[in-house]
Amino acid sequence: MTDFTGWWPRAEAEAFLDEVTVPLRLACRTPADRPWIVSLWFTYRDGAFHCATSADADLVGYLEADPEVAFEVSTNEPPYKGVRGNGTASVAPDDEKALLSDLLTRYLGGTDSELGRTLLVEDRDEVTIRVEPERVFSWDFTGRMADVDGA
Repeated sequence: MTDFTGWWPRAEAEAFLDEVTVPLRLACRTPADRPWIVSLWFTYRDGAFHCATSADADLVGYLEADPEVAFEVSTNEPPYKGVRGNGTASVAPDDEKALLSDLLTRYLGGTDSELGRTLLVEDRDEVTIRVEPERVFSWDFTGRMADVDGA
């Protein structure tokens, strides 16, 4: 079971992940043991993060070589709040591009855009990345940033 700590109880942290539409920042190691970080659209369901990417992305090989990851999902404007943690990633084919279609709808409101049409072409191979979190730590600076412009 995932260990939730920090500012919010588990239910609030999961509600934040369900509502926010900023990318998940995923950190991993390359086969040369160098740090690597990417931003990915995600959905959080069944206690895990689900992301999509091209099957030929460098990230896929990195995760297959070492599935241990760290992640952060946080707001980009004050007041800053979010979650971070670590876990294990797995990669699986998404032949029907179902997750990608869901993510296009979540982040862009649908698949009918130039980006959607480009990503959903039939000959593009897509995968899902599932991140099973081991630890999730939440923070919320709303109280201490109350007097900051934009908060």
